[in-house]
Amino acid sequence: QVQLVESGGGLVQPGGSLRLACVASGSNFKIDATRWYRQAPGNQRELVATISSGGITNYGDSVKGRFTISRDNAKNTVYLHMNNLKPDDTAAYYCNAFGFDYGLRQQFLYWGQGTQVTVSP
Repeated sequence: QVQLVESGGGLVQPGGSLRLACVASGSNFKIDATRWYRQAPGNQRELVATISSGGITNYGDSVKGRFTISRDNAKNTVYLHMNNLKPDDTAAYYCNAFGFDYGLRQQFLYWGQGTQVTVSP
């Protein structure tokens, strides 16, 4: 089974930056795409960014030009670089990964536990 663990959240002032990491662990698997979502209290979950195994990226309109998603395949890690943060970016951030487990011979979609980002003066 593949496990995802997010890290890097915290408290930052408006205009600041953070880098989130999503580390995948397990054995005998491949990841086809990783996505970052966020959810603020009382709001629906929002897709923030996507990166494919080939490095193709997509972003939600609210973060375009400010956030960058990248991956380090050697470390099984996907990063979300967040710049020029705004109070509206305050949310719990989750990653999920879609791929194939060669041991179980089946596709999977797993979620991490989330990391909190708070943007406040």
